[in-house]
Amino acid sequence: MAEYGDLNKKADLKRFTSLDNERKENTIFSPINSRKKRRISTKLETKLIFFRQLSIILSSGVPLSQGLQLLSENISDKNFANCVQDIALQLNSGKDLSSSLKEYPKIFDTVVLGLIEAGETGGILPDVLDRIASLLDAKNKLKSQITGALIYPVILLVLALTVSLGLLIFIVPTFEDLFRGLGAELPGLTQFMLNLSRFVTSPLFIILAPIVLILFFIGFTQFYSTYKGKLLLDSFFLKIPIFGELILRSELASLSDTLSTLMNAGVTITDALEKCILSASNQIIKNTIKKAVVLVQEGQLLGYSFSLSREIPRLFISMIKIGEETGELSYIMENISLFYKREVEDSVSILTKLMEPAVIFVVAAIVGTIVIALYLPMFSLLEKI
Repeated sequence: MAEYGDLNKKADLKRFTSLDNERKENTIFSPINSRKKRRISTKLETKLIFFRQLSIILSSGVPLSQGLQLLSENISDKNFANCVQDIALQLNSGKDLSSSLKEYPKIFDTVVLGLIEAGETGGILPDVLDRIASLLDAKNKLKSQITGALIYPVILLVLALTVSLGLLIFIVPTFEDLFRGLGAELPGLTQFMLNLSRFVTSPLFIILAPIVLILFFIGFTQFYSTYKGKLLLDSFFLKIPIFGELILRSELASLSDTLSTLMNAGVTITDALEKCILSASNQIIKNTIKKAVVLVQEGQLLGYSFSLSREIPRLFISMIKIGEETGELSYIMENISLFYKREVEDSVSILTKLMEPAVIFVVAAIVGTIVIALYLPMFSLLEKI
């Protein structure tokens, strides 16, 4: 069985082992079957804390299986806690850490497994665990920034629809009774608003609207789950002004960060690229990396392989070529990652500033149009008087 940690600290380990045995007596562990193992997942933040703490425990000289047992007792997510306990038991039975983690594919992805395999082979597992924590931390921050930028337009759309429906349901019908009593000739815009108000207050709309929304959501999800659907929509997303640039920069930041981390851990460039395929979110970027893997295996340079893609920026390609020429590709990839992370932060800041006046403009345009439509007949009556 593989051993991890500095076993020379016998006094500390003896004390730790006795405390660990006491904890085990009070710990209830439910065996996990193979099917359940493949379904268990946990939050990114939980994994980040887990790897950071495990790295510290190993660096202090505690054996891996005992460190995992200790961590499992302090994890709030019960499913993940059972998962960590199960891994500790597998280590005690003679399995390697990477082999044990493979049984939980929804928790430990191929990038994490590749790093741990490299750490076990090179005897640098504590350092690799710390790198994994740093990589997950960077991904978590990047994900939060992208979510924060993309959720703002959704809030804008919901706000605009809420205001519009509120006016059409509660305000416009009162004016319809007034216009009917005056017998005024209604302009086209006013008549359209009255017809729209009748439609959204009708039982037909109340029944059909939720059904249409549910069917649209199901149809979109199923279409996006297919290869052609994902390819088409991901290509469209990259072409959206401002948002497309934000998505591309986040993908490049994640790619360069993952690639540099894997290469620094001793993973070959082809293996590292293959693991980056699974960690990429956009299908266009996935296909670009797949083509790069084939070309690199044939003997081509990575910079040339990426240069065949229309989506990859010239700056990204030029930096990779410099890294290959100088033999410092992993160092260059680290700097590219930092550059694109800053670009994402700047893009999010710009989007936030642009969206603030956009919210006011959209809501004002909707409310203004409805108000104008309601008061146009009044102006006509005043002219006749």
